[in-house]
Amino acid sequence: MAKQPNQSQAGTNIQQVRQQNAQSAKGQQYGTEFASETNAQEVRQQNQQAEARKGQNSGQQN
Repeated sequence: MAKQPNQSQAGTNIQQVRQQNAQSAKGQQYGTEFASETNAQEVRQQNQQAEARKGQNSGQQN
C-alpha cells in the first residue's frame, strides 16, 4: 500500500492531528490564564458567606 501524502503509515491524517493538538493547546492556555487570576481563599470565603446567607434566608421563610 503506497503512503498517501499527509498521512502516517497507519493512515492517520497528520494535518488533522496537528490541528487538534493546536486547538487543545489553546484550551489549556485559556484555562491556565484564568486559574492564575483566581484567589482560592477569597472564593472559599465568598462561598461561606453565601451559605450563611442562604441559611438565614431559609430560616426567615419558615
